[in-house]
Amino acid sequence: MTTLDTRAEPGTQEEIAEVVERTARLVDEHYVLPDVAARLAGLLRAEAARHRRERSWSTLAGALTRTLRSLNGDRHLGVRFHDRPLPEGGGDPLADDLPRMARASLGGIHRVERLSGNVGLVRIEPALFSPTLAGAAMTAALRLVADADALVLDLRETIGGDPEMEALVCGHLFDRPTHLYTMRQRDRPDRQFWSPAPLPGARFGGERPLAVLTSATTFSGGESLAYALQQHGRATVVGERTGGGAHPRTGFQVHPHLHLSVPVASPVNPVSGTNWEGAGVAPDVEVPAADAPAVAHRRLAAGA
Repeated sequence: MTTLDTRAEPGTQEEIAEVVERTARLVDEHYVLPDVAARLAGLLRAEAARHRRERSWSTLAGALTRTLRSLNGDRHLGVRFHDRPLPEGGGDPLADDLPRMARASLGGIHRVERLSGNVGLVRIEPALFSPTLAGAAMTAALRLVADADALVLDLRETIGGDPEMEALVCGHLFDRPTHLYTMRQRDRPDRQFWSPAPLPGARFGGERPLAVLTSATTFSGGESLAYALQQHGRATVVGERTGGGAHPRTGFQVHPHLHLSVPVASPVNPVSGTNWEGAGVAPDVEVPAADAPAVAHRRLAAGA
């Protein structure tokens, strides 16, 4: 691997050409949709001359991202610029930052509240962190609302998540193991994700009314949880259509200042036979996100 200039300023045309080629190769090898991967790689190579005219690594990242999203709009696919050089040897700066984010957000438990009419509310923000990072916090929050007559799960600012945490949450909201989705990958066997069998301790369970709040900001892991609960008929989704990012990603360093995110899998819901990629999760009750808490509360309190 050739050592590239670590400056944030423009590189040489040869350096930029190498970054473009490396990006094309990695997308072609790893992107979850092989036919789209091949077309994107060809498009990157066809536009290499134009990309070589970019004036900085930052503008190159933006240009490459626009090209990568030009065919199917996959928002998990793109190149991000980092002002400070990334550590040698790769690593994923987004994944590496998760422990800090989890600590700073109390495990993603933004609010736990009892509303009038004995309606519980749990707001998750910014993400469904892995059970290793936040399982105890999530379990504590869900047990606090276990005796509510109805529950609001606020995912309006949930922009990502771990599938194991999604399964943990669903274990508190279903009364039996439930097949949430099958993750399909290019070069690995399919993997099924199920909610666990009910564990001892306080649980809200699978019978009482549940509303999930969404917004246009809700993305990725937040969408996955909302979609699973909706498709299984467990929850009413209230709010706005979500962002439409279903494909989980991995990362590659393509330059000391540039990190490439490539979706590598696609979840398939057992009820719908598909997912929310590109389309988002459509609410059952469509209202502006700001109005969703009050609308959901009224509906639950009235028994709707």
